[in-house]
Amino acid sequence: MTQDPQLHLLLLAGGSGTRLWPLSRQELPKQFLPLTDSRSLLQETVLRVLRLTPPERIRVVTGESFRALVTQQAQACAASLEDPVISEPQGKNTAAAIALGVARLVEEGASGEDLVLVCPCDHAVAHVDRFVEAVALARQAAEEGYLVTFGIVPDRPETGYGYLQTEPLPDRPFLKVAQFVEKPDAERAAAFLEQGGFFWNGGIFCFRVDAFLEALREWAPEIGEPAAAGEAALRAAYPGLPSRSIDYALMEKAPRVACVPLDAGWSDVGSWDAVYDLAKKDLSGNALFGDARLLDGQDNLVFARERLVVGVDLTETIVVDTPDAVFVAPRGSSQKVREVVRQLQEEGRRELVEAPVSARPWGAYRVVSQSGRYKVKQITILPGARLSLQYHHHRSEHWVVVQGTAKVEVDGTERLFHEGESVFVPKGSRHRLGNPGKIPLEIVEVQCGEYLGEDDIVRLSDDFRRVPEV
Repeated sequence: MTQDPQLHLLLLAGGSGTRLWPLSRQELPKQFLPLTDSRSLLQETVLRVLRLTPPERIRVVTGESFRALVTQQAQACAASLEDPVISEPQGKNTAAAIALGVARLVEEGASGEDLVLVCPCDHAVAHVDRFVEAVALARQAAEEGYLVTFGIVPDRPETGYGYLQTEPLPDRPFLKVAQFVEKPDAERAAAFLEQGGFFWNGGIFCFRVDAFLEALREWAPEIGEPAAAGEAALRAAYPGLPSRSIDYALMEKAPRVACVPLDAGWSDVGSWDAVYDLAKKDLSGNALFGDARLLDGQDNLVFARERLVVGVDLTETIVVDTPDAVFVAPRGSSQKVREVVRQLQEEGRRELVEAPVSARPWGAYRVVSQSGRYKVKQITILPGARLSLQYHHHRSEHWVVVQGTAKVEVDGTERLFHEGESVFVPKGSRHRLGNPGKIPLEIVEVQCGEYLGEDDIVRLSDDFRRVPEV
């Protein structure tokens, strides 16, 4: 008896988009943010796909810098997701990322007949049951050898998305993709809706392992040949791979591409206006998050998760407050944040790159205050975890324990420090900080020196394999 094909999930969590600045940063893209709920978009995606397959068949393709954050957030949804990350050597767009994920699945035992569902981690889906139904239809098409893309049923003449033009397939419950259409102008987008048979390209795919690898070898051999040779060969070839989307590299060229319509309240959460559309609102049409207060305001979006924010007589306004930046705009103008980001890039502003809260394998830290020659952090270390053995060329550090017990090593000498006690770590000294206790360890760290960047860390030993190979 032949075994039914298994469904594997590849979640794409790369990228460093800043369309939701100042909440999203290069260090903390939108897929890791809790926007309309207490869970991040990544966590919502994980919970959604857990309806389809067990945790051991879920993998997340992302950059190495996001490994700790992906693992922490995924394990909060399913503890058995111990090491779900497939790390890209460098960003090469979705064709290479998906190929790398499939190569890993094959090495882990996936057969050619097994199916792969590829989902971005930065989208929202309101009606999960409808999504599950669409995946069932996609599985049917993929089992027949089609490369499947999900077409989002449009509800407006949108000019910000690419479109799929489709036509019926005889005796099939799914559609054939006739062509991929670039982002249209408003007139063409309206004509698409009137004509029918056009869908937004949602970037969700399903295929058999063997069908994908064979098609990739035929239509994108520079990626497909090393992918077919295995993960090690693909990683070796990665620096020279072209940076191409899976649509451009494969889907637009392959002859057997099917479309499954998806009408499930999908959003790419691509702007603050989109966040407002998704959010729950009060009777005055206000979407309020955190410690936000409005007096006689209506139809506003206010993010105030760090401190009290009060507005008076605001109408159709977006306010996003973070510890180091505030964004204010009329609703309908939030796309102009791209121009803001461009200007900040030209000025080299750290607020575009650095996230106020950064996850690490051992816990997290928050930057409380900083200036030219000092930086103050609130550091949380998980029970049983410890930082790497390291030293710094340009800064000294002073640690104050505010909760728990710290195990501190400085130049070979170990000592325990308790709440209210402190320790000074001179510049250049080899040091390590750990939490031997059963509760989270909270530390206030004061850095002083001529350079305070995170790249001034020389690791000598590390529990998380972050020491460069010699």
